[in-house]
Amino acid sequence: MKNRIHELKNFYILWSTQELSQLGSTMTNFALTLWLYQATGSALQTALLTICSYIPYVLMSIFAGALSDRWDKKKTMLVCDTFAACCTILVCILLKTELLCAWHLYFLNAVNGLMNTVQSPASDVVITMITPKKYYQKTSGLMSFSGSLITVLHPMIATSLYAIGGMNLVIAVDLCTFLVAFVALLLFVEIPPVKVSEERQSETLIESAKAGLKCLNENRMVLMLILFLSGVNLVASAFDAVLPAFILPRENGGESILGIVTSFAGIAMLAGSMLASVLPPPKDRIRLIVATMLFSLTTDNFLMSLTRSPVAWCIAQILGYLPVPLMSTSLDVIVRSTIPTEMQGRVYSCRNTLQFFTIPIGFFFGGWMVDVICEPFMEQIPGESIMASMFGMGKGSGAGLMIFILGILGMVICLIFGRILKKYKYHESL
Repeated sequence: MKNRIHELKNFYILWSTQELSQLGSTMTNFALTLWLYQATGSALQTALLTICSYIPYVLMSIFAGALSDRWDKKKTMLVCDTFAACCTILVCILLKTELLCAWHLYFLNAVNGLMNTVQSPASDVVITMITPKKYYQKTSGLMSFSGSLITVLHPMIATSLYAIGGMNLVIAVDLCTFLVAFVALLLFVEIPPVKVSEERQSETLIESAKAGLKCLNENRMVLMLILFLSGVNLVASAFDAVLPAFILPRENGGESILGIVTSFAGIAMLAGSMLASVLPPPKDRIRLIVATMLFSLTTDNFLMSLTRSPVAWCIAQILGYLPVPLMSTSLDVIVRSTIPTEMQGRVYSCRNTLQFFTIPIGFFFGGWMVDVICEPFMEQIPGESIMASMFGMGKGSGAGLMIFILGILGMVICLIFGRILKKYKYHESL
């Protein structure tokens, strides 16, 4: 036990402080969402906060790995953290002077998204560098656990702080968490240097992006897993877009039920993360990834769409989200142990673009299908039809139909990629 703590000392310090800072940042983002909605009353303007932070991340990630692999990892993380803190301070100043407008937040969120584009691959590589290979399963489980915990805690904490002291208190707490993470990384985390050849150093951004794509192409197993997860993200993001339209109009639904159902997803992921951190390594990680996603996408979507009870909806969320950390842990282990460390920044950046570009597409696809196709279709069917008995009548039934369609789409994606990935073998080594 003592030996493990000594070997993972750097990881424990970095993980705990960076996740604390992430909690602070997430609370600020949530509180800003509350502030903007109260100021504008527009759901679309509020949603643009997420869009503005996400677009730079998706578009620029493929080039960010070149900078991540070339620059000093610790300095990169410190500079990006500092830049994000400066943006938060600027928001505070604009608030105090009563000059804060929606476009300020859109611009600052885009800047933060750009900083995260560079920091994310650097942080991923650092975790690889400071973690012995035999602990990849455990550390991946711990990171998944902390991410799930942040998902569960940040709305409650942010709402409480916002009610007590408004945005000023939320921002003050965020800056305190930043300071803790900054000092810990600067003074207490030792990151071994990575030698970069002169050839790599002189590469242009385009050449480095091509090198990352080439490395992925040469590791077809990792590439196929990333493409598989992009399909999963398409279904999952469409589900997230449709869920409010499914629950809010129901007689037994509403805002509070939506909040409860959503929170059960976070609780399930928290439990799944705890399982991932204590379970022994699986015999076949690739098969586990496909099997967990097949179970998750079909169980959650089919049970959610075909039932009318909030209790059943919560059970669907538990069954759907519990396996997700098991999948993400195995994927993380495969990528870290398969891709050479000196290439991981570029590969993680390419992964971020390829795996996550389907998320905004999924949000648009889900919302468009409900508004234009599914709800108008369900309005025209007779009450005694099979479709009405399956998905109900009235507003929300079209969203139920869409969730059911997403279950079928998720099942098809899993079965197709399951056949493709069957030919690849991953061998665990310490």
